[in-house]
Amino acid sequence: MTVSIIIPVYNELAYIEEVLLRVQAVRLEKEVLVIDDGSTDGTRELLRDLENTRAAGQGEAPLRNGRALLSLENIRFIFQDRNRGKGAALRRGFEIANGEVLLVQDADLEYDPRDYHKLLEPIFDGRADVVYGSRFLGGPQRVHYFWHYAGNKFLTLLSDMLTNLKLTDMETCYKVLRREVVQSIRFRSDRFGFEPECTAKVARGNWRVYEVPISYSGRTYAEGKKITWRDGLTTLWYILRYNLFD
Repeated sequence: MTVSIIIPVYNELAYIEEVLLRVQAVRLEKEVLVIDDGSTDGTRELLRDLENTRAAGQGEAPLRNGRALLSLENIRFIFQDRNRGKGAALRRGFEIANGEVLLVQDADLEYDPRDYHKLLEPIFDGRADVVYGSRFLGGPQRVHYFWHYAGNKFLTLLSDMLTNLKLTDMETCYKVLRREVVQSIRFRSDRFGFEPECTAKVARGNWRVYEVPISYSGRTYAEGKKITWRDGLTTLWYILRYNLFD
């Protein structure tokens, strides 16, 4: 069973090479789709260089610091014409993915690809159609900002009340879906509304949902964390929209 790993990327020059190294280190039948969402910090140029190296028939590319070679096997690089948002990047990835299972991977090193086998087990065993990796089920993690934690729990609780699911982490990046699930859903959100939209529409389709514990290493704002309280308010609206009006 082939897994399509979809990595939306926006301004992650400091982390994208390490993310790709860790993804390629996982022994798995996979393809990797890297969707650059209009980066302006040099990420786009770095990915273009990797794409050119791959197109020239070279199977590996040296990283910038020279400490390792990155395997380019089964990697495709896709470039959005401008910054359209995480949801739009994921839709692009879903459209071109070839795998029977689709896995979302953020490009910021907060989520560890070494958790893939744990995430995929319920689907490979035939027990689940959708798997969420929860940061709140006991996996090792860097301590959260309190208000991020509190906001996440509130948003997950509201989502659970409206979907009748019992999730602990609706907002997690790690979502794994069978191809049939993705094909049954018309995703509409362009930006971070993808998380509540996905949850609402998976629940509406009565798909089998599992949660598994994952490790988590949340970034500080100095390290490049992008989520703010405004995103929390926007997510609140998306939860209401996709559960009540869409």
